[in-house]
Parts: sequence; C-alpha cells; structure tokens
Amino acid sequence: MSMETWLAFLVACWIISLSPGAGAIASLSSGLNYGFGRGYWTAIGLQLGLLLQIGVVAAGVGALLATSEMAFRLIKWFGVAYLLFLAYRQWRSVPVEMTTEAGIRPIGKPLALVFRGFLVNASNPKAVVFMLAVLPQFLDPAAPMAGQYLIMAATMIAVDLIVMAGYTGLASRVLRLLSSPRQQRMLNRIFAGLFGGAAALLATVRRASV
Repeated sequence: MSMETWLAFLVACWIISLSPGAGAIASLSSGLNYGFGRGYWTAIGLQLGLLLQIGVVAAGVGALLATSEMAFRLIKWFGVAYLLFLAYRQWRSVPVEMTTEAGIRPIGKPLALVFRGFLVNASNPKAVVFMLAVLPQFLDPAAPMAGQYLIMAATMIAVDLIVMAGYTGLASRVLRLLSSPRQQRMLNRIFAGLFGGAAALLATVRRASV
C-alpha cells in the first residue's frame, strides 16, 4: 500500500468514525454512566467487533451478507433486538447519589462492557456490507492481501479508539454536572431514546439489490 493510498484511507477512517452511530451512542452512554476509565472498556469491545467485521470482509464472507437476504436479515434483527435491550437497560437505570468523592456509579467486571461494545458492532450487517464496498477500493491487487488488510485494520482501530475516547471523555465530563437523580433520570431516558432510534434506523436497512 502506497503512502498516498494510506493517507486517503486515513481520511476515510476519520470520516467514518466521526459519523454518529450506534458505537458513538454506546461510548457516550458508558462515559456518562461509568466515567472515562471504566466506560472506555466499551470502546475496546467496539474495536473487537470492528476487527471481526474486517476479518469477515477479508475472508470473503462479506460477499455472502451482500448477496444472501436470509443471512443479512438474521444479523440485522439480532442487532435491532440488542439495541432495544440496551435502550431498556438505560431507561431502567437507577439514579445514584453523586458526590465529589464518588461521582461514578459502580460496575461489575470490565468484560461486561467489552462484550457490550463487541455486540454493538458485530451485530451490524450494514457495516460489513459497507466495508465490503469501501475496503477493496484501497487495495493493490498486485500486492499481498493479508498485509494490506492488517494495515487497514490497524489504521481503522487506531482512529476509532481516538474518536471513541473523545465521545467517552465528553460524556464523563457531563457526569460531573449531574447533581440530582432527576437530571440523571432525564439523561438516561435521552440515551434510551437514542438507542431506540438506532434500532429503528437499523430495522429500515435493506440489503442492496445486486
């Protein structure tokens, strides 16, 4: 991969990562609820899901999602159901007393947030089909494919980690301003609505006709 091609791909990665989506909502939600240090585990999970998507495209399985209506629908509706589950959990989240000494609500193992982030990205077939259309544009057919996919995966993950750190950090700052259960409840319901909106958008996605 030439430097010019990589720079063009780098710009594309920033545009893709900065675009609001379910991953950004998940990062904002985790930063709001758990602060940056703990909430950032969701971003790690998002990258594992992203890595899986790239691997699916590199293995050629992405072509199956692009051509098989059944495979596309199965993954899509799983993603819709999971986003609605996150909306429900956020809506029912119990406000806690915020103090200067303990301004972050307790959480279990970080693996729970990693798994949550992973499922958000892994259950989005639109992203796989999108990458199937975008990634080959930056590939050099004359060069080994594996090395090029590794470079693209490392670039996308590095950029997305930076962007999701921004989203998580922004929300964790907001956390410090929450002084009453009423304010927390309002924000929880706003994020529940955002997760529900993301689920509704995913439900309208159709496989591109071929």
